Order: sequence, then structure tokens, then C-alpha cells
Amino acid sequence: MSSSVVDGLPFSEEKKKYILETLDPILEELVTDVLTEMPKQPVDFMAQWLRKRSGTTHLQRIALKTKNTKLKEELRQLTGSLREAGTVIDQHVEEEEESEEEDDECDEIPESMRKPSDQLGRARQSVSAEAYGAWNQKKAFTPPKISKTDEQKSRLTNTLNKSFMFNELEPNDMETILMAMKEVKFTADQKVITEGEDGDYLFVVEEGSLDCIKVMNDAEKVVKTCGVGDVFGELALLYNCPRAASVVARGSVVCWQLDRETFNHIVKDAAVKRRNKYDNFLKDVALISSLGNYERSQVADCLKAETFEPGTVIVKEGEPGDKFYIVEEGALFALKGGKQVMDYTPGGYFGELALLKNQPRAASIQVSSGGQAKVLSMSRASFNKMLGPLQHILQGKADSYE
Repeated sequence: MSSSVVDGLPFSEEKKKYILETLDPILEELVTDVLTEMPKQPVDFMAQWLRKRSGTTHLQRIALKTKNTKLKEELRQLTGSLREAGTVIDQHVEEEEESEEEDDECDEIPESMRKPSDQLGRARQSVSAEAYGAWNQKKAFTPPKISKTDEQKSRLTNTLNKSFMFNELEPNDMETILMAMKEVKFTADQKVITEGEDGDYLFVVEEGSLDCIKVMNDAEKVVKTCGVGDVFGELALLYNCPRAASVVARGSVVCWQLDRETFNHIVKDAAVKRRNKYDNFLKDVALISSLGNYERSQVADCLKAETFEPGTVIVKEGEPGDKFYIVEEGALFALKGGKQVMDYTPGGYFGELALLKNQPRAASIQVSSGGQAKVLSMSRASFNKMLGPLQHILQGKADSYE
């Protein structure tokens, strides 16, 4: 909106400036999205749009404020505990055992943040090593080596290459992981992982399938089914937290098991960086933002980054489609019958229509001439498995190109 438009309005200069600098950008964005989607109920669409734009509701802000106050109190208590621990370390070595017993009985640390006694023992040893120098240093990491036949190695390599967490490892790191993994088998209805428990292993599925089950509203709900190439049990290792869900074998299952220590030394840093990057990005993707943290992290694991040069046609109208795409960087546009019908910027998505309706591509998608485009792709199988609950939202876009 230019300044000439507001010149004739019966407002003060301060309010005119507010219109131009604050209101106009928001209104322009809102109108653009309304015209892009052309919803049947525009008022409802705009109300929902404004709620998302504002970030949080009043009730959410109250909840966040309460949580923030609680966290500050816990931080204060932890700070006091750390000061006490510092005093203990400065005392004479002969007093160490007695001081540690008193410190272990300290009840200032919230119960929810306490670790099992075996983990506390490991943590204490680590602090002691740092405090008292070279004579008590941790041993260098030596990964386990479990003998395998050539046939087992070949099977495991094929399975790992299907997993996002392992398929981009350096060759020497892949060999370390290959030798460290142990083959395990499960029978139908056998519980492999129990929600809430501590975990020291992750698993990669080679044969069969398993259900991931969470207790929600006092009832068990299957939130994901793991198939060949899928990884499960990794959350406890990535974030040092209890198991996020129970996992039960649907039939006879063959998995490869990897221990926490090898995972931490070889895989964790790269996996955490990748998952956090895509998880943070997906929070701003309108379609994915309605998912919970667990479901969104699973979507992040299924995505594969692809880069295309300017002018490249990523999907072609009339051809079969087997991928869903989310734009991470760059600009793209849709062509239908040679006519440009839609533009795509980061956070936009395309390719879902061919998967939803099992029909040829409804339009061609081409990278703009201004520069490269980076997209995150998802296979048909992953799309159906991970985004199945959102099909009603996706279906609402089904006529966008018509």
C-alpha cells in the first residue's frame, strides 16, 4: 500500500504510519493466502490463519508462563545443587565417599529429572575423571566386533542403506556400525520396547513389521508401523530420555541391534543435527505443524534432500508420481497445459495429488530461473504411512490446479 492511499483517510499521521508499516504487510499476506487457497468458508479460513499467525492462544501463553516459572524454580534448585557438588569436589579425597552419600540424598532435584542409580554411578565416574585428571581418565572407545557371515553382511548393508540414519555415513564409519550390530529375532506379539523405560539399544528392521504404541487418554494407540529399513528405539539414545513408545512385533521379525556407546560415538551427532534441522523447518510448514512432536520427528526421518538446478522440471504433467515434495529453499512454479497456475516458496508442498488419487501428475513443477532449489522428498510408502491422518487436509487442495 503506497502512502498516497492513506493520505485521504481521516487518521492522524501516527495511525497512517501504523497502517503502512504494521497492518499492510499482514493484510497483504492474508489476502494472498486466501486467494491461493480460495476456501469455501473464507471467514473460518481467515480466523484459523490469524490464530496460526499469532503463534499461541491466550490459554497457551498462560500455560507457557506457568511452565516457565516452574522451570526457573527447578533451575534455581539445580544451581544450588551444582554449587554444593563443587564444594564436595574441592574437599579432600579421603572425604569423597562420605560427601557423595550425603549429596545422593539431596532432595532438591525434581523427581522427574532423577536417573536410575546405575546411570548415576556412571555419571559420578565421569565427573570424577574430569576433576582428578589423567589417572582416572575414561578409556578410549573400542566398538564391539560381532562376527558375521558374508551373507549376513550383505543383508545388513542393504538394510542400513534404506535408513536415513546410516545411509550417509562415511565408509569406515559404516564398517564400524556393520560389525557392531547384532542380529536379533522376535516372535508375533513379543514386546521389544516398553514405553517409559530406559533404553540402551536401537533397532533396524530387516524383515517383518512392528507397531509403535503410545498410551493416550488411558488407551493404547498405534502411532506408527515400522517396516523394512525403519529405525526404532533411537529417541532414547538421541536425547537420553525414556522410551517414547512401546514397540510390539506384528509377526516374525528380524532386526539388527546397535548399542548406545557405538551409536553415540559414530552416529549420534550427525543424526541429531539432521533431525533437529528438519524438525525445526517442519514446524513452519502449515501441513506438518498440526502434528505432535513425536509424529513430526518421524516425518523428518523419512525426508531426503534433493537439489535441482534452475529451470529443471521436477515432476512432469501426465506422468506417474511416486514422491511427495516440500520446498526447503528456492522458488518453483506449477504449469498446467503450459500455463503457470501456482508458485511455490519454502514451506510449500506439491506432488500429493498423484499419491492421494493414484493418478498421473496434475501439473508440471519447474524450478524458477533465479537459482537452485532444494526440496525434501518422501516416498509413496512413507507418505501413506506418515501423513495418512492428514489426508483430509491434503484432499482440500486436490482441486488447486483445476
